[in-house]
Amino acid sequence: MTTLYLDRRDLRLDLSGQTLALYAGDRREGTVPVHLLDSIVLRSNVHLDSAVLARLADRGISITAFGGRLGSKLALVHGPVHNDAARRIGQYRRYDDLAWQRRWSRALVLQKLRRQRRLLSDALAGRADQRHALTTALHALDAQIAQLRAEPSIDLARLRGIEGAAAAAYFRGFTALFADALRFQGRNRRPPRDPVNSVLSLGYTLLHAEVVRACYGAGLDPMIGYYHRLQFGRESLACDLVEPLRIRVDRFAWEQFRDRTLRAEDFSMDGDACLLGKAARGAFFHAFDAVLTPVRQLMRRATQRLANDFARIGRQALPVDAAAH
Repeated sequence: MTTLYLDRRDLRLDLSGQTLALYAGDRREGTVPVHLLDSIVLRSNVHLDSAVLARLADRGISITAFGGRLGSKLALVHGPVHNDAARRIGQYRRYDDLAWQRRWSRALVLQKLRRQRRLLSDALAGRADQRHALTTALHALDAQIAQLRAEPSIDLARLRGIEGAAAAAYFRGFTALFADALRFQGRNRRPPRDPVNSVLSLGYTLLHAEVVRACYGAGLDPMIGYYHRLQFGRESLACDLVEPLRIRVDRFAWEQFRDRTLRAEDFSMDGDACLLGKAARGAFFHAFDAVLTPVRQLMRRATQRLANDFARIGRQALPVDAAAH
C-alpha cells in the first residue's frame, strides 16, 4: 500500500472498476490499481467529481487536499469510521481519569525526549565541528529526562514545562546541523520562513493527516486528547500521538539537506513564506513516503491498543442489556 502524490495542475481523476485513471484534458496520463493505494495527496488543482470522491473513501482510501494561498488550507477525507461506539464512550471516560492522563502523557513526552536525544547523539558521531552545541543540548535533554524519570505522577502543567525546556535545548542542537545559507535558527511556522522550517511544516502536516486517519480507522475520536488540551477545531488525540513521531520528520529534513537532496536554491520566498519549488516537491514526496510507510503500521497498532482499552472501559459503562449486544 502506498500514497499517490499529485502535484500537477488541472489533472482529472476518474475511477473505472479497480483502476484510478489520471487525465490531462482528454488525454489519459496514467493509471494506478486501486488496491495499491492507501491514500492520495492533492498538492495542486486536481479535479474529481463527488462520485469518485465517495467511492475512494468507501474503499478506505483517504484524501489530503492542500488549497488556498501558498497551500495553507487543508482538507481531509476519510472512509467509514469503525462501528464500535463503545470505543468512543471509553475514550471519553478516560478523559475524566486524571491519573491515567498523567501516565499516558508522561510516557509520550519521555518517548519524544529519548528520540530527540538519539537523533542528536547520531549527529554528533559525524559532526565533530558541532561538538559543543550538540553535547550542550544532550546534557540539557538528559537533565529533563532525569526529571521525568524521578516524577512518575507528574502533573500536566509541569510536564508541559519540562517538554518546553527540552524542546528549546533540542532545537539549539538541531539548528547547528544545518548550513548557514539555510537561515535556520529555530522552529517557526504559519508561514515557515526558511527552507528547513518549510520542510518540517510540510512533513508534520502529512504526518498529522496519517495519524488522524488512523484514529478514525480505529473508531477513536481524534478531537479528544489527553496531553494536548481540548481546543476548538484541533484534533488533540492526533496531536498527542504525533509528538513522539515528529523526530522522524526532523531526521528526514536533516538527511535531505545533509545529502544535498534539498538545497537552498530549491526554495523561494513569497512575502514572509519560504516555499519549496515544484521540481523539488516531487523529490520530497517520493522520499517522504519512506517515512510514512512505517508510521502507518505503527499507528494502526497504537490506535488499536488504545481502542481495545477504551472499548473495555466503554462496555463497563453501558447498561447490561446494551453491553450484551
